Formats: sequence, structure tokens, C-alpha cells
Amino acid sequence: MRIPLILLTLLLFAGCSSVQPHQREILSKQIMQFDHDKSETAAKEHFHNSLEASSGGFGVGGGGCGCN
Repeated sequence: MRIPLILLTLLLFAGCSSVQPHQREILSKQIMQFDHDKSETAAKEHFHNSLEASSGGFGVGGGGCGCN
């Protein structure tokens, strides 16, 4: 019983890693962000809102239809 528990624990912690200070510079670059191009994100949201005939729903509850 102990061996499967130990193996499971090792498997769960295998994906954990710490980020060194010199690696944080690379991870914080603008290209690593989800919306690194603010104008492209705004254009996509405008296009989506025009198609769906609603606004909102990005980052908060509700989709603009009044059904929170």
C-alpha cells in the first residue's frame, strides 16, 4: 500500500518546478502573454460583439443578454 502511495506522490510532484530569477525575465516578456497585442484583442472582441449582437462576457459573468 505504501509503494503506490509513494509513486503517486512522486508522479504528482514531477511537474512542479521552481522558476529561477534569471528565467523570470524570459517568462515575463510580452510575447509570453495571452493577449500580447492589445489592438488585435480589441479588434477580435469588436468583431465577436458585432457577430453575436451583444457585448461583454470577457472576463466577467454574463454575456450581455441580462441572464447573469
